[in-house]
Amino acid sequence: MEVEGAGRKKDNLTKGETVDVAQIESIVKKYDAESNFRNLAGITAKIAGALCIVLSLFHIYTAGFGLLNEVTHRTFHLTLVLGLVFLVFPRKKPQQLFSDWSFGLCFASFYLFLAWQLTNRFSDQMPVMGKVGLIAFVFFIALTALPIRQLKGEGDKLSFADWPLAIAAGGFSLYLIVYFEDIFITNIGFPALSDYCMGLIAVIMVTEACRRVMGNTLPTIGAVALLYAIVGPWLPGVLAHRGYDIIRIVEHLYLGTEGIYGVAVGVVATYVFHFVLFGVMAQASGLGQLFIDLATILAGKYSGGPAKVSVVSSGFFGMISGSPIANTATTGSFTIPMMKKNGFTPTFASAVEASASCGGQVTPPIMGASAFVMTEMLGVPYNEIILIAIIPAMFHYLAIFSMVHLEAKRLGLKGMAKEQIPQIMYVLKRSWHLMIPLTVMVTLLLMQFTPYLAAFWGIILTVLCSYIPPITRKLGIGNLDDSNTLTPRLIAKGLDDGAKYALAIGAACACVGFILGVLTLTGMGFKFSGAVLELASTAGTFFSNIIPFGIISAQDSTLFFGLIMVAIACIIMGAGIPTTPCYIILASIAGPALSDLGVPLIATHFFVFYYGVLADVTPPVALAAYAGAGIGGADPMRTGMTAFRLSMGKALVPFMFVYAPSMLFINFDLTEFSFALLSGIVGIIALSAAYIGHFRTKINFIGKTLLTIGGLLLVSSNLTVIFVGMILVLTVLVPNALGADKRNNN
Repeated sequence: MEVEGAGRKKDNLTKGETVDVAQIESIVKKYDAESNFRNLAGITAKIAGALCIVLSLFHIYTAGFGLLNEVTHRTFHLTLVLGLVFLVFPRKKPQQLFSDWSFGLCFASFYLFLAWQLTNRFSDQMPVMGKVGLIAFVFFIALTALPIRQLKGEGDKLSFADWPLAIAAGGFSLYLIVYFEDIFITNIGFPALSDYCMGLIAVIMVTEACRRVMGNTLPTIGAVALLYAIVGPWLPGVLAHRGYDIIRIVEHLYLGTEGIYGVAVGVVATYVFHFVLFGVMAQASGLGQLFIDLATILAGKYSGGPAKVSVVSSGFFGMISGSPIANTATTGSFTIPMMKKNGFTPTFASAVEASASCGGQVTPPIMGASAFVMTEMLGVPYNEIILIAIIPAMFHYLAIFSMVHLEAKRLGLKGMAKEQIPQIMYVLKRSWHLMIPLTVMVTLLLMQFTPYLAAFWGIILTVLCSYIPPITRKLGIGNLDDSNTLTPRLIAKGLDDGAKYALAIGAACACVGFILGVLTLTGMGFKFSGAVLELASTAGTFFSNIIPFGIISAQDSTLFFGLIMVAIACIIMGAGIPTTPCYIILASIAGPALSDLGVPLIATHFFVFYYGVLADVTPPVALAAYAGAGIGGADPMRTGMTAFRLSMGKALVPFMFVYAPSMLFINFDLTEFSFALLSGIVGIIALSAAYIGHFRTKINFIGKTLLTIGGLLLVSSNLTVIFVGMILVLTVLVPNALGADKRNNN
């Protein structure tokens, strides 16, 4: 299914039902800040649309015919991305007077403080008019940062400030392109005064662009990182460092590839953008509907069929959609009503959709944007990342399927009616051509071609294959549905939409560059690692001393508490930051802490990655769950809690592959792998039964308690602990199963 336009409806897979596209768009805009675009009109719409198409064509061309040099490629990317942010995204509407004004004043003061620092540093070299002009311009930006209603721009119409902000946001990157030879070749190492002034504007405009698309959380972290770099000499204890002035900070963040134009923006400009664009074009060609039809055929006839269709279709759809919220709204718009009709509660139905939608980001062969960042940061080929991700993804879906199945059995629900399930031959005959681009792209990835080249052919073939139905119809050799043919108008719309969906992640990753740049300057990552290690060691030693018979060693308990601390940090950080920026930050900060605890590097990155994704269904800020609740008419907080429980496979599996790296095919040992696989499966089934309270028959409170304890113990790699957990689980499940059989026989 694709979003075609407000106010229109599309036929659902169930006869006689329709999906309100306007409702989908409304829900996505409400919960997904990255998709809250203006509906532009007039000359502004034409200019913004043209720039979006240019941005998409630039990336398609460079993907197929070769990238530009690192700096030029990234600067051109950000020139258009940050400039378009102020045209495409509206200003935030003030909602909480005190909070909005507090943040606005803090950011305005921060911008003026940076301007004062720079002008004061160059007090002898900068002419008076230059100082006045720079401070006046920064004051203008600071004014627009305040939630002043009179500035307008909160809806589809631009405010008077949006065009100047767009020009400034694109101008600082364009400056590097125009003066590339002078800055990076002729005068390298000796920046001019104008370079520093543009660097100051870059820092301010990146912060303000990120605020516009992401809210206050990530920009606040970026601003705190910059202030930390400045005030280091006055900080106490482990936080103290030598300190850096505004000149050193601006030079590091702006005139190199370790700040704004660092690895985060590099990955977006060379990998992520292309797959976002492929996802948009694939949806427009009808691939999303094909996924839903195939999911219905595979799972619809079984007990609780609509819920299982939701899990499978969301997993498929998530592979081409980088946003769990958009995934939830798109597939959930008809799977959630179907689940409610089948007998599931609104809360459970909404939670199933949200949890399954988040799983798409960790599901091979095409995972979320974070997987490409991981490839770049680890230097591991993408085809190896795909292989490593298989077992963890299977555990995630095993947990959801187990709970969906047990809940359906508990409620006595049936599968979908035969007439509601499409015929496999009809679906394949109608849509076989849609699988060609995806198959080619995955094949190229597995053959170790670059991801952007694979995406290039995926995009090109998506357009070309959409013309197969009308061609076969004209030749009289087929009767395929040609309603999704990508005409020039639809191609232009796809290029426009693809660029828009990539704007938010581009702005966020530019801001993440502040954090990564400050980490390299101050060495804060190593200090954080040392602090986590010390706290984990203290807690681990205490815990191992109170456990009798030395069942758990101090080393094992230290590792456990270290993992818990990093997991909590991931969930907190992910509550206000999208998955990819969250992963980049935590992999840089928390990654060294886990490495110091002896965790393999790949396992460290996967641990952070999984918990970053989990934040989308973790209250109090569980945006995917809230989107599902909006469709299902359920309580958002209860839906979030249910979605978190349904995602326990994603919560537990990182601990499993840390304790048993063979699950990620690291130093593979068949015995360790087999034990981990078996104990993991039994543990997830046990926890699923404990949560649902049913396994063939009803489970009482004592049984739930034993299953919960036993399931958690099975995560361990200690054979004694696994044995104890297995005994506790079997003590409950076996009598329940035998009791059910006995009653059935009678």
